[in-house]
Amino acid sequence: MITYLYIAQIILAIALIAIVLLQAKGSSLGGVFGSDSAVYKTRRGMERTLFNATIGLSIVFFVFALLSVILTK
Repeated sequence: MITYLYIAQIILAIALIAIVLLQAKGSSLGGVFGSDSAVYKTRRGMERTLFNATIGLSIVFFVFALLSVILTK
């Protein structure tokens, strides 16, 4: 059972990395240093869906990480 949990955690990690990279595709290098502020920008459409999916995947990844720690003891 723990092997399936590890495999699911690896798949979740790859999916989380892919979604984060998809979100960063529209930003410029200036945004890294603070010149291109996105504080006042509202998320709409696909950008909002990616944002919500990132939050959901990160929560599921965290739960799976806690389960793997608890089950290996």
